[in-house]
Amino acid sequence: MKNFVSNSTESTRIFKSGFLEIFSKVHFSVPLFIYIPTIAFFGWKGFSVQGISAVEIILSITAGLLFWTLTEYVLHRFIFHYMPKSKWGLRLHFIFHGVHYDYPNDALRLVLPPSVSVPLALLFYFLFSQVIPASYLPTFFASFLTGYLCYDMFHYAFHHGNFSNPVLKKLKQHHMLHHYTDSDHGYGVTSVLWDIIFRSEIKKTNQ
Repeated sequence: MKNFVSNSTESTRIFKSGFLEIFSKVHFSVPLFIYIPTIAFFGWKGFSVQGISAVEIILSITAGLLFWTLTEYVLHRFIFHYMPKSKWGLRLHFIFHGVHYDYPNDALRLVLPPSVSVPLALLFYFLFSQVIPASYLPTFFASFLTGYLCYDMFHYAFHHGNFSNPVLKKLKQHHMLHHYTDSDHGYGVTSVLWDIIFRSEIKKTNQ
């Protein structure tokens, strides 16, 4: 997926309706106000469960974070990078992801707006509740949401910040190469694990 790329800090208008346009932009701090209390609630609920050991809690938290990294990879590679054929499909693709590739420096389109992230969070919670035992669900979901929140914050920071930490510096380089050099590889943002496993790493010739 390689299209027009602008260095502008503001992207094009998406909707004719001013009301709808409001919901397509969001300050990077908004997810913090929504999800930190949500994570705290589910974390408290999980730690208050009787009969669950510290080891089980740690495993549940680890599983939630790991599953987030896989979810992030799958959504980015197979949903956001799917190129539809129809006019409406292309329009939806541009709204949800294409605009970010054309205008990667627009600070108001770097984190998911609540109009998208909240319904997705509810959907994932419902799906998890069907397969994960109730005693493990709160800590798993709190950890999963923590992974998502890290994704949003890291994504914003990679586009607007510089790092001395070697791990964060490497992750930023990985994401910038995905944007500007090889958009068909390097789908991970918070982790390169699944790019390594599924052999979708940025090609060395493009680094």
